[in-house]
Amino acid sequence: MTTLPILYSFRRCPYAMRARLALLSSGMTVELREIVLRDKAPEFLETSPSGTVPCLTNEGRVIDESLDIMLWTLEQHDPEGWLQPAGGTLDEMIALISTCDGPFKRHLDRYKYDTRYADADPVVERTAASEFLLSLEERLKGQPWLFGPKASLADFAILPFVRQFANADRAWFDAEDWPALKEWLSGFETSGQFQAIMPKWSKWHAGNAPVFFPLEQAVT
Repeated sequence: MTTLPILYSFRRCPYAMRARLALLSSGMTVELREIVLRDKAPEFLETSPSGTVPCLTNEGRVIDESLDIMLWTLEQHDPEGWLQPAGGTLDEMIALISTCDGPFKRHLDRYKYDTRYADADPVVERTAASEFLLSLEERLKGQPWLFGPKASLADFAILPFVRQFANADRAWFDAEDWPALKEWLSGFETSGQFQAIMPKWSKWHAGNAPVFFPLEQAVT
C-alpha cells in the first residue's frame, strides 16, 4: 500500500493556501493535517524544521517552504501547465514571486500588523506595498493572467497575498484605481478553486482518522 504525502496546513495562511492550490491543480491526493498556529501539535513541531506551515512530508523527505512544495508538486504532474507560462519563463515567474515574498510581504506585514513593529507607519507601509500592486496592474492590462492568456504558477503563488493585503482594509482597496488587479483578484475569490481549498477542517490530533485533500469534504 502506498503511503500518501502528508501536508501540515492552516486554512487561512496564504503560504498554505498556495501549496493547496498547487496540489489541487496537480490532482495529487495528500493527507491533510490542520494545524492551529497558537497551539501547534508536538508531532508537527518534531517534523517541521521551521515550525511553520505549510510543511509536506513524503517518503522521509520534508519540504517546509511553500514555493518548494508548489514546485515539487507540479513537477510530479502539471496538467494545467503552470510551470510553462504562455508569455514568459519559469525563471521570470520565480523572480516575480520572490519580489512578492520579499519586499512586498515585508511591507504587507508592517501594514496589516503595524502594532507588532515599533517603527511601522501603516500608511507608509501600505504605500510601499502598493508599488508592487501597481506593477501587477500593468502586467494585467490587456491579459487575464500575469504571464499571458492562461494561469500559471506566478498567479496562484501571489494571489493569496494580494487577497491578504486587500482584506486589511477592503474599503480602501476597493476605492483604488486598479481595475485589472481587482478583476484578477475577484475572479480568484469567486472561483471553484478558491472554494475547494477553503473549507473548514478540524484541528488535527495524532490518532485522528485521516482527512484527504482534495478528495474529502472538510467538516464544518
